[in-house]
Parts: sequence; structure tokens; C-alpha cells
Amino acid sequence: QVQTMESGGGSVQAGGSLRLSCVASVDTRWNTPCLGWFRQAPGKEREGVATIDYAGATKYADSVKGRFTIYEDKAKNTLYLQMNDLKPEDTAMYYCGVSPKWCLLSTTVFGSWGQGTQVTVSS
Repeated sequence: QVQTMESGGGSVQAGGSLRLSCVASVDTRWNTPCLGWFRQAPGKEREGVATIDYAGATKYADSVKGRFTIYEDKAKNTLYLQMNDLKPEDTAMYYCGVSPKWCLLSTTVFGSWGQGTQVTVSS
């Protein structure tokens, strides 16, 4: 059973930084898993923020490129999202997810969502 648990959210002013963490247990039978961060603002669809595949290759949504960095510590089974220069439009509930194979910025290939962690950015 794949499980995830996010933490690290909070309230910051525009221009501030936060680091999100996600402890993720991945099925050891999966050879090429992908981990990702997604977010969902009130009244909006959940959207992809960043992904990292089994080889360490990363993808980012255009809206966060240059500001957010996704990385993982495999020894700790932990995925991170370093968020710098935060903007009010980054306000959302952030979730991490796991895909058994495909590494797309799309909720259709991800699952095993945690409870999420709230990020609020004030102007």
C-alpha cells in the first residue's frame, strides 16, 4: 500500500519562502516510479506543480519555474518542495502524489494523495 503524508505549509508574505515535505512509501515492485507535487486552490482544479522521476529528472509548471525546486532524500523516503519568492497566486492546498510509471504534470496518472498542507501567501 502506497502512503503519503505532507507537512510544512504555513502563512507567509509575498516574497517569502517555505519548504514542504512529503514522506512517501512507494511500492517496491515499481521500477520507475514518479513523485509529484500538486496544488488546489478553492474553486479550482488540482494542478501539477512539479515532478521528479526515478532517475532524478524534474519537470515544473511554467508558473513556478525558477522559484520552486523539487528534490528527494531517498534514504528518508521524503520528497521536498522548496518554494522561494512566493506569490499570492501560490495560495493553495498542496498535495504530493505517486505514479507507478508515468511522470506527467497531470492528476490522471497520480494517486495515493495525502491530506495536503495549506500554503497561504499574503500580499
